[in-house]
Amino acid sequence: MTAAAPPLVGASARRSPLPVLVLAVLTVATAQQVLVPVLAPLARDVGLSELAMGLVITTSALVFSLTSPLWGRTVDVWGHRRVMLSGLVLCLLGLLAFGAVAELAVRDQIGPTATLVLFLTTRCVLFGAGMGAVPAAAMSYVAATTSTEQRVAGLSRIGAVQGLATALGPALGALLAFAGLLGPVWAAPVLITVVLALVALRMPPPASYGVALPDGAAGRAAAKAGRAPGLKPWDPRLRPVLLVGFGMFLMLGMVMISLGFLVQDRLGVEGAEAVRAAGTVSGASGVVMVLTQALVVPRLRWAPWRLMRTGVPVAALGVLLLVPADSLLALCAASATMSLGVGVAAPGYTSAPTMLVGPEEQGGVAGLVQGVTGATFVLGPLLGSGLYGLAPEVPLLVAGGVCATGAVFVWSRPGPVPAPAATA
Repeated sequence: MTAAAPPLVGASARRSPLPVLVLAVLTVATAQQVLVPVLAPLARDVGLSELAMGLVITTSALVFSLTSPLWGRTVDVWGHRRVMLSGLVLCLLGLLAFGAVAELAVRDQIGPTATLVLFLTTRCVLFGAGMGAVPAAAMSYVAATTSTEQRVAGLSRIGAVQGLATALGPALGALLAFAGLLGPVWAAPVLITVVLALVALRMPPPASYGVALPDGAAGRAAAKAGRAPGLKPWDPRLRPVLLVGFGMFLMLGMVMISLGFLVQDRLGVEGAEAVRAAGTVSGASGVVMVLTQALVVPRLRWAPWRLMRTGVPVAALGVLLLVPADSLLALCAASATMSLGVGVAAPGYTSAPTMLVGPEEQGGVAGLVQGVTGATFVLGPLLGSGLYGLAPEVPLLVAGGVCATGAVFVWSRPGPVPAPAATA
């Protein structure tokens, strides 16, 4: 229990901003994913190479990873509402500008080089930076709730909607493509506009829902005193948890980039049949992860370290089961097992750091967790695709070894000791 936060005294459940925050995370993640089906055909239509579009995707993930810790520290100074609104405005501006650039490029009014530079500026810098603010603000709010169970359940639901967006976004993008190549491109800012209005109108000022840091007062006081929170990944309090989480999500990034190739090579399919088979495997994995985080973990009511001790070994087993998998059923079963483990462990990874710091650092730790996770989705796909060129089994064995090492780590040491200021 946070020492500085009474249990929502004087605030009714209906005034809690958590549903609005979760919806904002879902919408921003969906707006990002809705562009997935259009990026490849858009790149070829405007004269960009596959490498150039890969640079756009990787740079966006890198900007998200670098800015998330900054937004997290800003939450402690500005408060949740201002950071959430600022991030959504940046997302909206980035997507509107990206749509305008795409329109000009499709009409041959700007060349490929200018298009690439403007795509990097709009899709990567503006949207990528704004996107980092939304989960940081949402996670920081959840970290200010009153019990371990509430934190785990709330962070689990945030993770679940992020997972849901990876399935919902591309499906919505494919549907909107019937309106034309740029249909999904213009739909994305519409989604952001709706949730921005909802947050502005329905998310009350912090003082009305009783969080540990009303309006970021504690963070501002710390900043004025010259000791503003500045958490680092190597902070000895957080290092064990962040190491395990980094390894787990690095594994996930390596495996997910390899699955599309693996399905084709193992099943001997190509073209539309390969797309359907890969979609089936990815769909099974996504459904299991979403259901685990949204329904199973909140009902388990386990402590964060117990979730990690249970989930990380299961995830490692799932990855290693992919090595011999040579049928669609075996591939689905192995990837679903991996997702079950990640779905159990991820809420433990995101909630454990909030127990290890004081109230004035909750925003900082939320941004740091998002930043560390984002870094793995820059490194994981690059590492996985490179290793797959050596042999299909190599990225799976490396990923399984990383995850198995994490399993040994969490079982060979006691759980992190919560900070006195963070728990009762």
